[in-house]
Amino acid sequence: MKKNNRALNDAQKFSLVRREAIYTGLALVGLIIFWLVAGFGTASLDVKIFHIPLWAVLGTVGVWLVAIFISALLSQKLFTDMDLEGDDDGK
Repeated sequence: MKKNNRALNDAQKFSLVRREAIYTGLALVGLIIFWLVAGFGTASLDVKIFHIPLWAVLGTVGVWLVAIFISALLSQKLFTDMDLEGDDDGK
């Protein structure tokens, strides 16, 4: 998570929070697409991992691993550490 040392007004904070929310929503959509492809897309393959079908492994454990990777990527590259208390106080 990036540390933000400069003072931000409320509009700048709102803009950053909005950007982070949009990218988080896009990450969710990407994760859902991965789940669909990994789970349903590999169902026709006759591949097994420890006697478990590939679609079951990718549709469960694979989704968790991709979600952890996406979360780490978002928190390291996109999210900004900032004080959320209001500076403007209605100004």
